[in-house]
Amino acid sequence: MLSAIDLLPNTKTPVTLFTRHSLREDVAGQGLAGYDLQLTPQGRDLAQEWGAYLVNQTDRHIQHCISSPIQRCVDTAALMIEGADATDKAPHTHKIEIVEQGLLVEPGSFVLDIQKAGPYFKKQGALGFINSFVNNALPGMKHPINGVVDVLELIYNTHPKTPYGLSLAVSHDTILAAMIAVMSGHQEVSREDWPKMMEGLFVWFEGDVFEESKLKWIWRGKVHELDISQFQNTELKVNK
Repeated sequence: MLSAIDLLPNTKTPVTLFTRHSLREDVAGQGLAGYDLQLTPQGRDLAQEWGAYLVNQTDRHIQHCISSPIQRCVDTAALMIEGADATDKAPHTHKIEIVEQGLLVEPGSFVLDIQKAGPYFKKQGALGFINSFVNNALPGMKHPINGVVDVLELIYNTHPKTPYGLSLAVSHDTILAAMIAVMSGHQEVSREDWPKMMEGLFVWFEGDVFEESKLKWIWRGKVHELDISQFQNTELKVNK
């Protein structure tokens, strides 16, 4: 994440940090974390310090924030804002918009029918489930490109519009893993690809209309780009 800061566009271009929540309590099993797991003391400290570091090192201000309604995500966002406040007198947003429609909840943003999809999530575990989703091999799920576009449009619509702008979007590992794989055109997600806690990608858009815009994002030290129109047309061709 530190290497990504050097790759950010200049401060005239606002960016969104689309991130997994901070360090949480451990869970046994296939990586299926319950909604009740909370941040650890180290996770709280990390979120605060990361928020402070971001605004100090990028000269940006947190202007907007969206979050999964799960408490560890909301806490991550609030602590990042708290950290930013402690080191910078510029006004940071204190409104965290909870995304009630489920677009940032795992695996809600990709689900059409939870009754059909739910058993596969439990049976395959997080990694297996996301690999099945990426390959469009699950009942009750959106087409992967459609699911990713829905989240990207949400981020576009909540993206800062002015220079020095920074927005936070706090979500879960399954959502980020699937997004990164589909945007990159990958059909397999390995454990090495899996986002760590408090790891995320910086996102920004070029263009005044979402459907005609170009997405740029930084993930693990590399800048990527995607033409939204061409990306959506890929889905149309597949469906035909």
